[in-house]
Amino acid sequence: MIADLVKRLPNKPGVYRMFNASGDVLYVGKAHSLKKRVSNYARGQGHNNRISRMIRETVKMEFVVTRTETEALLLEANLIKRLRPRFNVLMRDDKSFPYILLTAPKRGEKWLAPGIFKHRGARSSKGDYFGPFASAGAVGRTINALQRAFLLRTCTDSFYENRSRPCLLYQIKRCSGPCTGEVSEGDYDELVRETKAFLSGKSQAVKTHLSDAMREASAELDFERAAIYRDRLSALSHVQSHSGINPQSVEEADVFAIYQDGGVTCIQVFFFRTGQNWGNRAYYPKADSSLSAAEVLGAFLAQFYDDKPSPALIMLSETVEDQELLCAALTAKSDRKVSITVPQRGEKRDLVEHALSNAREALGRQLAETSSQSRLLKGVADTFGLEKTPRRIEVYDNSHIMGTNAIGAMIVAGPQGFVKNQYRKFNIRSTEITPGDDFGMMREVIERRFSRLVKEHGTPENRDAPAEDLEVDEFEEDTDAFPAWPDIILIDGGQGQMSAVRGILNEMGIADKVTAIGVAKGVDRDAGRERFFMEGKPSFTLPPRDPVLYFLQRLRDEAHRFAIGTHRAKRKKEMVKNPLDEIAGIGPSRKRALLHQFGTAKAVSRAAVEDLMKVDGISEAMAITIRDHFRT
Repeated sequence: MIADLVKRLPNKPGVYRMFNASGDVLYVGKAHSLKKRVSNYARGQGHNNRISRMIRETVKMEFVVTRTETEALLLEANLIKRLRPRFNVLMRDDKSFPYILLTAPKRGEKWLAPGIFKHRGARSSKGDYFGPFASAGAVGRTINALQRAFLLRTCTDSFYENRSRPCLLYQIKRCSGPCTGEVSEGDYDELVRETKAFLSGKSQAVKTHLSDAMREASAELDFERAAIYRDRLSALSHVQSHSGINPQSVEEADVFAIYQDGGVTCIQVFFFRTGQNWGNRAYYPKADSSLSAAEVLGAFLAQFYDDKPSPALIMLSETVEDQELLCAALTAKSDRKVSITVPQRGEKRDLVEHALSNAREALGRQLAETSSQSRLLKGVADTFGLEKTPRRIEVYDNSHIMGTNAIGAMIVAGPQGFVKNQYRKFNIRSTEITPGDDFGMMREVIERRFSRLVKEHGTPENRDAPAEDLEVDEFEEDTDAFPAWPDIILIDGGQGQMSAVRGILNEMGIADKVTAIGVAKGVDRDAGRERFFMEGKPSFTLPPRDPVLYFLQRLRDEAHRFAIGTHRAKRKKEMVKNPLDEIAGIGPSRKRALLHQFGTAKAVSRAAVEDLMKVDGISEAMAITIRDHFRT
């Protein structure tokens, strides 16, 4: 099949995809010449086990021709992240990074001064984004220090628009008070320009400017103004000294170091911006053990920068293939020169060595934790008499206050620990459940969870059957293929909850597909005296110091934490809910305009249609809709 395709392929750059009989994408690759690259697969010899198996499973290929190899590289990275092909190097952890957002000013009826905020997710707000930071904590610390240095506002737009006098932040010199005109628009714009320059890497220029201004004020005997500049300089020094290693010769760079051991890979990433360390993060990409460190790192880099801005300098611990091509791709994407280098000496080499040391230590911890987790999962199988070691455990819990804001929560654990991207929350919808009926809530949660599971993944009769006609090699154990069906479900509750769960599983005909275990709090609700309930067995307890007991307590506590946190978030949202949110067609802008005009939602409800029409953005039809909403 592949040999036949080669005859019709062009000598042009592009991307190819290989599919198996089920239609799943096995591999995504890019090529300078599609014809030459794909013809290598048609030779049928000289391939390692991984490639041979990939070719053997391929029944179809699709191609995309691109204008340049740079475009092919960017498209390949995008497709790998979206399709997650089994035979590619894959990023396991792709959580978004937090950024600092400096919003754009808005000039309308009231000038809306730019603010500085922590941001994560889609860049829907207008303004400048600075980052990435490795953690939300690093963002918070930096914003706190920048508040002292530049006195920018951090309050919400609605809070800002409704101020009649300065808030506490102005009194403690953390804000310049633009909401009430304590600072002129021109002076505030200057503070914004300095902040933007500092976060853009021009920190030394900003500090020099402030230092000159301080000396000038001091020479004019304006010591009060000089003290303000002195405090701002001190705050900027705090920004540049609060985190770890802060290099002298690197303003903006990302440092990548890779370490392999035991068939597992760790890539440590350090972020340096404005001459300071903005944190680091460890990644454990899925990669075949036959791939070298350079091959894994090269594939990882393209995926890493697929949805992130790249700095001017990227430093690596290994020289990667297509390094110049990756430079060209990132340069074209970011509209500025991007350099990729492997430092050999000096401070930059020290930074790479520091990252490599962290990668080595992080991988050691990961291997130790994985080994411990595997032993605990085997202990669970032995304790509960399971036929095999569980790979996926789901834990369920409910949370409510007297039946209000009721939610159900599910957390997931496996060989790598907690799998947080698999967590789910369930808003209890049924109107037939008596408020506070834990059994009814658990029935709804289990029914909704497994109804969807059966619909999306079918029943698990054949999920453990060995693949036919496949050669077993080191790639057979696909650790990234986390099962969709749980081996065990843990229910936070006793015999009553277990009866409710078994009833639902029996109705759905899947009671024999999954092992359900109830975990009831012990006598006097003491930890360590829990009772366990299983179908066909009398309830029992475990020895107080049993590692399996500690493990199950940790799972239950995590479910409880997730359930309580979700319930509190829902309750908080309900408490601040505005009646205007329930009106179709009333979005944030119209809501803000109505509240600005009338003050409260109650006043809006009493307003006549003619008065409502005076509000910007409210037509006659919308005014009638608002009136009818409150008076029907």
